[in-house]
Amino acid sequence: MTTDLKETRDPHGEAEGIESAEPILTGLLGEFVDVQGVVDAAWKTRMAGYKVWDVHSPFPIHGIDSVIGIRPTILPWLVLGGGLTGLMTGLGLQWFCNAYDYPFLVSAKPLFSLPANIPIIFECTVLFSALTAVFGMLALNRLPLLYNPLFKSARFRRVTNDRFFIWIDATDAKFDEKSTAEFLTSVGATAVERIED
Repeated sequence: MTTDLKETRDPHGEAEGIESAEPILTGLLGEFVDVQGVVDAAWKTRMAGYKVWDVHSPFPIHGIDSVIGIRPTILPWLVLGGGLTGLMTGLGLQWFCNAYDYPFLVSAKPLFSLPANIPIIFECTVLFSALTAVFGMLALNRLPLLYNPLFKSARFRRVTNDRFFIWIDATDAKFDEKSTAEFLTSVGATAVERIED
């Protein structure tokens, strides 16, 4: 018994229900074998005018932030704001509970005394600062990042061992597959890989 399967087509002649399996180029990955090579290449990449790129290495490289041109983070200001919010919350909570909602006079002591409330104010300041630091860091780093096209590259797996990489994203205004690949080779990349998604 044979069954004939027919595709239904829309008015433009495209088959319905069939997705295009053509991969999309997301960027180029240049591999380097040593620290000095990747640092020099990173400086040249920045000087060439690329804006959407990154350096990956198996360990922190001292001074790479200034080479890449990474601006200082606003996280300390967020933590300061969180700490001040915690301070005011603790102070307000103590005043509300002790002087407004349930005033209780004990031995003619004042209903609201700042020295007596410092432990709670301090703890609220620390709590709000810590939570702001954790969630602010996650938000600024766009974490958790559960998927990245780089994870499909067998070559990129060595980044946790002994290789260094420069990634130039295809969304960069200066990105052109051929000229960017030639650029990475010219700055010392031992291999240049297309990353598709």
